[in-house]
Amino acid sequence: MRPRQVNSSVIEAVELPDIVALEPNLFGVSFFLMKLIPARFILDRALEEGRLAPGSVVIETTSGTFGLALAILCNLRGYRLHLVSDPAVDPALYRRMVDLGATVDIVTEPAAVGGIQQARLDRLAEVRAAHPGHFWPSQYSNVNNPLSYSCCAELLVEAMGQVDCLVGSVGSGGSMCGTSSYLRMLFPDLKVVGVDTHGSVLFGLPDEKKRLLRGLGNSLMPQNLDHTAFDEVHWVTGQEAFLATRQLHRKHALFAGPTSGAAYMVARWWARENPGARVAVLFPDEGYRYQDTVYDDSWLLANGASLDRLPDEPIPCVHPGEVPRCWSRLHWERRTYEQVLGRGFERA
Repeated sequence: MRPRQVNSSVIEAVELPDIVALEPNLFGVSFFLMKLIPARFILDRALEEGRLAPGSVVIETTSGTFGLALAILCNLRGYRLHLVSDPAVDPALYRRMVDLGATVDIVTEPAAVGGIQQARLDRLAEVRAAHPGHFWPSQYSNVNNPLSYSCCAELLVEAMGQVDCLVGSVGSGGSMCGTSSYLRMLFPDLKVVGVDTHGSVLFGLPDEKKRLLRGLGNSLMPQNLDHTAFDEVHWVTGQEAFLATRQLHRKHALFAGPTSGAAYMVARWWARENPGARVAVLFPDEGYRYQDTVYDDSWLLANGASLDRLPDEPIPCVHPGEVPRCWSRLHWERRTYEQVLGRGFERA
């Protein structure tokens, strides 16, 4: 049995993941809440730089678990937190953030140009203007987001020794780009496989206002996303991710969210195709928020999200413009977005 110690806070107790052997060459990196890593690191750097003090106001726009991570940290450290979000934030997450003391501002009307994302940015600007001296973490553009993942890379090397492939979902670009950059200092030939979903602009697909699979992907291009980090990109549908999430639970009793299921499906296939490689797959959060959705068969059926079986393998593509509406794969080959798409893009 591992020796136990008294932790100074819940952050210290749960921030780092557990490494779980899933198959002979596949290892799950299971987090309680992965976003605690960048949220803590960003706030720590701001404190060191004199941009935070007890009672400071922290302002951010998010509809996901970065908001929860900030709510936990701000609650424990005595900062006031104002989050700007939209109806995509699920009720369980909303209730928990509010209970931790956060003000959660829900934007419901899309902007004339830029839709709900632009409306959130417009409201963010208003809130920031009303609070002089506030701190804005800006997870999508703050370089401390990817820099924070050195601890994750260190833990992987300590637990696994050799790491040949890293698989994970992509949203802000922080976890995959950050962790892989550190790992490649030791393993230059490391394969990095990003997992996205249809309707996300991150790797060249058109934006869709409503995506069934949330928690990965984006409608805007984050500055922290380094496309040249990726050897492969896979696109996974919501139905596929939900079934894979349930399979992860049934086979390994790992109770995770659907972004973990999407990454698990891709990583399991990649590990079986490359039996000599040691593969690590990131599982960003636990499944409690999804008990009434992904883990509820009646909800899956009612929302057209049920699937009988997963595809055996992804459909290979040579360009994002030909990606079908199912699990698909593209050899990105560490190229820039422009090199793959043949045109420029505007980052968020």
